[in-house]
Amino acid sequence: VQTCALPIYGSEQAQWGVQALEAFAEREPKEVTLLHVVDPSLLKAGSGRNPVAAKRVLTAMEKAGALLLRDAERAARVALGQAATSPHTRLQTILAHGPFAKTIAKYATRTKADLILMGCRGLSDIRGFLLGSTSRQVAAITPCPLLVLKQSLTKLRRVTLAVDDSSPSRRAARFLRSRLLPNTAEVTILTATESPVTDLAARYLSESQLAALTRPAMERAADLLDKLHDEFLKAGYAVTTVVRMDHVIDTIVKQVEADRSDLLVIGARDLTKSERLHLGSVSETLLRHAPCSV
Repeated sequence: VQTCALPIYGSEQAQWGVQALEAFAEREPKEVTLLHVVDPSLLKAGSGRNPVAAKRVLTAMEKAGALLLRDAERAARVALGQAATSPHTRLQTILAHGPFAKTIAKYATRTKADLILMGCRGLSDIRGFLLGSTSRQVAAITPCPLLVLKQSLTKLRRVTLAVDDSSPSRRAARFLRSRLLPNTAEVTILTATESPVTDLAARYLSESQLAALTRPAMERAADLLDKLHDEFLKAGYAVTTVVRMDHVIDTIVKQVEADRSDLLVIGARDLTKSERLHLGSVSETLLRHAPCSV
């Protein structure tokens, strides 16, 4: 990672983002932008029609944000192992105004960030569906990879890469291999493909008929993983491949749980708002349900 954007806010989850820099100390980034966002529209809504009160609250929030950024900068140097040495990473702090998700995405574009690091508050399914989480909102509009932290992550020991035969998956694999993984990490590359035969139809087919219908999909999946396996092996990583024919999301979640993965890496397709509403997104669903950082 060359340039990293890290939103800072006053919670334990935000501290996970700073702590995660330790996981990248082996490939220390050249620049880290610590960003605190104040949304004036929320403050005005809370203070009613009293502009004086709104201004006071805004000033207080800006002061609190400046303190958070100062503390985060110190913690970032410690996480990168640069607190007692000459700094190799340029740290910059930004206090910005605007809607949270849009402002984070805007500054990620402006700073040409390779990666955004965000802690996740873990909203319930109902609240997450009705309100959306900031991390999922950022995931929908960000121009660069996003790492959503669901717990403190200071080491990348075991990583699961879930792929299909798409360009976003190939980009995710390249990003993981070339910019994110430490040399000591163990990688599981997984692909899950849905059966072309329904459960009802499978009851009336012989084993040989069923195998004839499912074999082409399994062979394509195996070919895909063979190529990725070779690429990671050439880069010096310990890698295992897994092919499953089952429900995609369930299979990925079960694999992550079985491997006790520190991180799940997936590619995200560009969906329209209508597609996202009616069809859903595998990446966004995994962002919500995966038991590890994504």
